[in-house]
This record gives sequence, C-alpha cells and structure tokens, in this order.
Amino acid sequence: MLTTVNVTESIYYIGVNDRDTHLFENLWPLDKGVSYNSYLIKDEKVAVFDTVKNTKVNEYVEKIHSILGDQPVDYLIINHMEPDHSGAIKALKARYPDLQLVGNKKTFEILENFYGPMDSYLVVEEGDTLSLGFHELMFIMTPMVHWPETMMTYEVKEKVLFSGDAFGGFGSLDGGVFDDEVNLEFYMDETRRYYSNIVGKYGAMVQKALKKVKDSGIEISIISPTHGPVWRTSPEMIIHYYDRWSRAATEEGVVIAYGSMYGNTQQMADLIARRLSERGIKNIRIYDASKTHMSYIISDLWRFKGVVLGSCAYNTGLFPTMETLVGKIENSQLKDRYLGIFGTSSWSGGGVSSLNKFAEKIKWQQVGESVEALSSPKEAQFIKCHEIADEMADLLLKERKPGRNAFSSPIY
Repeated sequence: MLTTVNVTESIYYIGVNDRDTHLFENLWPLDKGVSYNSYLIKDEKVAVFDTVKNTKVNEYVEKIHSILGDQPVDYLIINHMEPDHSGAIKALKARYPDLQLVGNKKTFEILENFYGPMDSYLVVEEGDTLSLGFHELMFIMTPMVHWPETMMTYEVKEKVLFSGDAFGGFGSLDGGVFDDEVNLEFYMDETRRYYSNIVGKYGAMVQKALKKVKDSGIEISIISPTHGPVWRTSPEMIIHYYDRWSRAATEEGVVIAYGSMYGNTQQMADLIARRLSERGIKNIRIYDASKTHMSYIISDLWRFKGVVLGSCAYNTGLFPTMETLVGKIENSQLKDRYLGIFGTSSWSGGGVSSLNKFAEKIKWQQVGESVEALSSPKEAQFIKCHEIADEMADLLLKERKPGRNAFSSPIY
C-alpha cells in the first residue's frame, strides 16, 4: 500500500523518501536521507506541485494514480526546476499528455535546456492567479532562492504556501510528515545544514522574498516545502529561522576548525578551546577538517558568532581540506563573525599566511594576533593562543544579555 497523506481534505502529500543517495548534488552527505516533496490538489481541476527525482518516478506516478484513478492531471505547477524536483516531468507528461505546465518565463527556458521543448506552457507572472474550482492559486516570484526561476505558489482558500526549496531541509520523513509529528531538534539541525550550504549565499534574496510575502498581507496556515517536514502547526517557526539565517544572526559560541598532519596544530586548537571554556563559553565545536565534511562545519558557522581557523603549512600553502573549507566560506558570503587564526609551519610557511589573506578578503573582525608555531607550539605560541581565546571570550561575553547564558540560546 502506497503512503499518501492528507495535508487538508483535498490537498495531498505525494512525496517520496530517498535513503539510497549518498551525496546530495554529489557534494553534501545524506547520512539521514532526504525527502522529495510533491503535492496534489484534487478539485474540479487537478494540480500537482513540483515532481521528484528521476530515480523515484515509478513510486511517484503510482501515488498519483492511487488518488485520482482515471481522472487526469490538469496542471503541473513548477516552482523550481532543479532535477531533484523536475526529474519526473517527462514521465508525468507522458502519462497525462494534456497536462499544462505552469511556470514563469525563466522556468521554461531552463526546462527546455534540461529536457527539450514541450507543449502546453502556461506562463505566469507576479500576482497572477489560477482557479481550480474551489481552490485558487496565486503566484509569487522569488528569484535566486536559490535558482533564477524559483517561485512560490499560494493557495488562497486554505492558506497553504507551496514554497519550493525555501523552508526545506535534509532528512527523510521517517513516518512523520508534519512538524508536530517529528523531532524538530533533529530536523532543524538538518534544515540549517541545508540552508547554510545550499541557499546561504543568497541571504539578500531570501530577505527580499520574506519581505514580499509579508508585504502581500497573505495569511499562511501551512508551509509545504519540497524537502523536509510540512509546517502545519508552527509555520512561523521556520519563517523565523530563515529570517535569522538570511540575516547571518548568531548565537553565542565558537567553531574551531583546523587541518593538522601530525597533531601539532590540533594541540593549539585544544588549547584555545580549553581557554574559551575557562572563560565561560559553553558552545564550543572543534572540527578536524580532514574527518568532518565541510557541510557540518558550515552549518555551525551559520549558527555561532566566533570562528577560529587553523592550518599547518602544506606544500607552501593551506592544508588541502582547510583550503576547501576556506573557499566554501568565502563563496558563501557569510558576514559579521569574529575570527582567530593559528597554525604551524616547518621547512616552509603558507598555512597561516593563506588564512591571513582570507581574513583580508572576508573582512571579519579579527581577534588576537595570528599565531604560527615552527614545527610544534612552544610557550610563546601558547600565550598567543590564550590571547586569541581571551579576546574572543571578551567580545562574546560583552554581547551576552543580562540573565542570559549559553544554554538560554535557541537550540536550533
């Protein structure tokens, strides 16, 4: 028996889970899987919202048939053209040849580049509406959240926002589909990892989209994204966190990420962390960039205010895993963090000097002097590591509100 779930009496969740794919976009680990969410409104006219990855086509088409029987699908609303959501368009069009494809002008440019020309396009623009009978759809253009064609569709009568990739996250839906059915601590952690690595660079566009939705005056009862839980009980919660993340808002805490070949740079990381703890900082995350995938590090960088980066020298440059991490941080355009820098060198430098160049580009406020030990840290470098930790703690504690401690921060 196929699992279809009622979002409302006539709106159905017809998404699928993917626990087979190891890397999302062949980059980001999917240790906990991912869902590809699609929805169906059954009315005088039938509308489907986005599709699924091409590896899940058969299960997906069978779900639609289990709801409709021989009734045709009239419209496919394409909020986002990325292949994990458009992978079943050709199969759906083959099954329902009279199906009209609904999207904006940019949607169909990208569609034809992926799948070739198709017929029956219905081009919509900002504020256009489409009646299904009882249900009425309104289209909201949200370009660069996170592709140029992205849009959202709002169902006016039941106040459901079909939001595309916005408000979505990693993690398969293991039984629970709605926010009130799942462990939100788990899903919000995966949602932040999704946001920070996939959408994060486009924070300004997210802010613009949030403002557009707010200024429209629409009331949102349910948010139905294309990944992760459906927000029927607390849609304001996910809106709140998207607002925070897109403004680069932070919690008190420090992320220490390092690359070390023989443990000397790691020793400096542990020293800085211990000093931070002695100063009352409780949210401290230490990551060996060679063992932890950068997506998890980036997720915590989005969460916490303090960042300390360390690298040994490697062939006159950064240690390779740190070079990858630093490149991703720079590309993400994350703003307004405190930054400390440390590392080691032996017969040549390159690690710390490369981090210093990164600091000049990213323009975060640096704490302490960059410290570089020759082969292994000595007393002079230990003192400078303490100075980095002390200046970081001073800044973080200065921002702490009266009566607040590290554990009073949001857990997400």
